[in-house]
Amino acid sequence: MTTLSARDAALRILAAVPRQPTLRLPLDDALGSVLAEPLVSPLDLPAWTNSAMDGYAARADDVRGATPDRPVSLRVIEQIPAGAFPKRTLARGECARIFTGAPLPAGADTVIRQEDTDLGRDTVAILGDRDAGANIRHAGEDIRRGSLVLEAGSELGAAELGVLASLAVGHPLVFRRPRVGILGGGDEIVDVDQPEEILSGRKVASSNSHTLHALIRLAGGEPLNLGLARDTPESVRAHLRRAPECDLLVTTAGISVGEHDHLRDAVTELGGAIDFWKLRMRPGAPVGFGQVLGVPWIGLPGNPVSAMVTFELFVRPAIRAMGGHRLPFRRATTVRAAETITLRPRLQHFLRGVVTASDRGPEARLTGPQGSGILTSMVRANALLVLAEGWQEVAVGDAVPAILLDETTHTAAPGF
Repeated sequence: MTTLSARDAALRILAAVPRQPTLRLPLDDALGSVLAEPLVSPLDLPAWTNSAMDGYAARADDVRGATPDRPVSLRVIEQIPAGAFPKRTLARGECARIFTGAPLPAGADTVIRQEDTDLGRDTVAILGDRDAGANIRHAGEDIRRGSLVLEAGSELGAAELGVLASLAVGHPLVFRRPRVGILGGGDEIVDVDQPEEILSGRKVASSNSHTLHALIRLAGGEPLNLGLARDTPESVRAHLRRAPECDLLVTTAGISVGEHDHLRDAVTELGGAIDFWKLRMRPGAPVGFGQVLGVPWIGLPGNPVSAMVTFELFVRPAIRAMGGHRLPFRRATTVRAAETITLRPRLQHFLRGVVTASDRGPEARLTGPQGSGILTSMVRANALLVLAEGWQEVAVGDAVPAILLDETTHTAAPGF
């Protein structure tokens, strides 16, 4: 079986995972989901020309030249609160008391803010003309009837939900969030419900299960913890049989070549298929991909840092693509090395780094030791520095590609 590059593996995974079916969600439950159909506006927004101020709707020609010393007096013909509609058309010398959001009466092209008046009820003195022709929200100035407001594939954030509500969309059609199963393994692993085993040093905490649970949620998936398999073929097979409960199965550990690593054999014994199981990268060389019981499966390494790095490169884009995103990968950017970095072996490296601003542009330093078990390096890191195969030394000032872990701009192809 050919050993793939990280880029080839990511593209192979992306080509194989299925996009999820669509469903309609209540608006407040759709945050973070991806719109499955284009949104064309059924109305103008605002639906009518309205006031942007509390004040007096008037004709600009009537108020020009008004000053505190030479006020203009207008007759108030009606009051128009928000939610009401005007009953009269303004004639010369007339105005209407109006409040923010209320429709503008015909004939008006100005709203004089109330601070520039004497707040008269039957007649009002206009004390300044700075608002002549101003403080109007025109019908359709935000959205025109029949215009494309949101494209299919748009992620629904807070502003998008507000737009949907403005257009009376109470149940948008979105792609279902993929259900992502998490399966850990190892006789040495216990969950945090056994603190005495962990604190005594007899067992190791299943940090990967909780890290992946959080990462899956942040990526837009619905995590499902399938538990911890013991280091026996029977236990691994029993846990894998739960794969049909998920849309994507993610395992940690058991993918290497040790005599207690039963995962690959269990996948094939259950009729599954393995596409690849090792990559030319560090950390995270033992990464597997295939399917088990008809469900796509990604096998991550057991070391905590390796699991997080490979999740970022392979699982996160898969979840985003399955959930309807057209741009699944974080954009890579270029930074300058602020220190010398020496590498071995000749693999592609993804180093935990800290990128900061400088006078010369963004520069990067390593978080410190890069061992794949040093999980705190991921706490300190805000980027993965991507060093190509064969690059053995990085000098100060060298340009280095970096994937910023808080980058919100995404691309269709991997930046590594």
